[in-house]
Amino acid sequence: MILITGASSGIGKACAIQFAKKNQNLILLARRKKRLLELATELKNQFSVEVHVHALDLQNQSEVESFFKKQSTLLSEVTVLINNAGMAKGMGPIQNGKIEHWEQMINTNLKGLLYITHGMLPIFLIKKSGHIINIGSVAGFYSYPNGNVYCSTKAAVRSLTETLRLDLLGTGIRVTEVSPGMVETEFSKVRLENDEAQAKKVYEGMTPLTAQDIAETVVWCEERPKHVNIQEVILYPTDQASPNHVFRK
Repeated sequence: MILITGASSGIGKACAIQFAKKNQNLILLARRKKRLLELATELKNQFSVEVHVHALDLQNQSEVESFFKKQSTLLSEVTVLINNAGMAKGMGPIQNGKIEHWEQMINTNLKGLLYITHGMLPIFLIKKSGHIINIGSVAGFYSYPNGNVYCSTKAAVRSLTETLRLDLLGTGIRVTEVSPGMVETEFSKVRLENDEAQAKKVYEGMTPLTAQDIAETVVWCEERPKHVNIQEVILYPTDQASPNHVFRK
């Protein structure tokens, strides 16, 4: 069974679809329960898989802990954790940043990932197997102007992924990070306070990656033989060479 966070849209939703195509049962987490239920119905009807949905705010530690206590039997069936939930809020120099935006990014991108991973690790350790796949970002490798706190959270995810791999050596648990460049999802819309016109300009004149591109890569990493661990994958669109270098027609 595959556990996916941030599964109501974008890369998380695409991962759910790709794993359902592989006849994998799913547990889908996100804050927007209506979207989760719609996706669950679609996947059940199309692929005849088992889909469990739970509305969960990963920023809330006590809510996450309660989820693990109440759903312990179901969660014992999980073999793969995809830490996809993440966000960027605001775009500007750090001196103009809003602290509430910083807290949202830190609480979701880093602390939320930690809460879920910490909850799953005892289950994986008992099994002496499991796969943790963290959705990172090229922003964790190369900072860019006006990306300050978002870049910092993704750099922390990269460091945490490496540390997990070291701490879990010998347990049979695999740890992977998939780090995309520009992917056209709701990401820019959320970052730019739902300004759709500005969000579209982010991808203007170039061909970005799609959520499906990332999901297919995640599935490929997971399907490697158990003795093979894909430590990290960096994906850029052909029109992007670094966070700061984008070719636009």
